[in-house]
Amino acid sequence: MSDYGVVLFHTTSSAIRAEKVARKAGYDCKLIPTPREFSSDCGIALRFAWEDADGVKSCLEGARVELADVYRL
Repeated sequence: MSDYGVVLFHTTSSAIRAEKVARKAGYDCKLIPTPREFSSDCGIALRFAWEDADGVKSCLEGARVELADVYRL
């Protein structure tokens, strides 16, 4: 079983932008419904390989994508 992380967002537009930014940076990621165990203002989360957590967070912050939190699944 793979180890994933999710990025939560305040808005859907931030989630969609984050996916574009992360993919352009070369990360394998996917928009998914926000897992029930995490609360979020937005119902969409960005799933990625946990080993890429630092890089994904860094590239999103560098592109000024507003994110709520990052969790390990």
